[in-house]
Amino acid sequence: MSASASSEATPRKRRPYAPRVPIAERREQLLDAALAVIVSDGYQRVSVDAVAKRAGVTRSVVYGAFDNLDALLGALLDRQQARAFAALLETVPSRADLRDPIAFASEAVRRMSAMLREDPDTWRLILLTPGTTPAVVRDRIDADRERFRRQVESWLSVVLADRGESALDPQVLAHALVACAEHFGRIALTQPGRFDLAHLLGQVRAILSAVLPAR
Repeated sequence: MSASASSEATPRKRRPYAPRVPIAERREQLLDAALAVIVSDGYQRVSVDAVAKRAGVTRSVVYGAFDNLDALLGALLDRQQARAFAALLETVPSRADLRDPIAFASEAVRRMSAMLREDPDTWRLILLTPGTTPAVVRDRIDADRERFRRQVESWLSVVLADRGESALDPQVLAHALVACAEHFGRIALTQPGRFDLAHLLGQVRAILSAVLPAR
């Protein structure tokens, strides 16, 4: 049997085919794949090949959506930063609830707990920042942390002024509360179930009742 006949008798293995999808949907798929690679293997292992493999497409599909790896990672960083900060702000009750700061804080803790459960991958990258995290990512995380801390300070200023409390510094309290929230967020991600939510809420109420003077 000739080589050509043998070749025709043995079907050539076809390359994986990525169905055509709208470019916006494709980009989201690839960003999700890149996030999954980073969460499981770290920033040092992310590459066009790794993203393509995780998404089940070819390299050409990745390059059809993003010019290069830097463009893909930049888009991923923009998306996750926007999502994370929006989700963080949604954990904060309305300003009207500041009239009852203990209820306000308790509701914020409840919402933060739900936020971590709903999108753990994003918060692992923020709260469990590995040593291989690029400086540009760390800088963005630090900037958003400071932006949120300033917002917490402004809320505390309203509460303390309303209560005529001058001994407590809202800036110091904001640093302490954000650091405490991040600490328990890390525990929730690495040791889920260690602290019961109802117990934490009870402790928040007890601590704030002791710190905030009665009107």
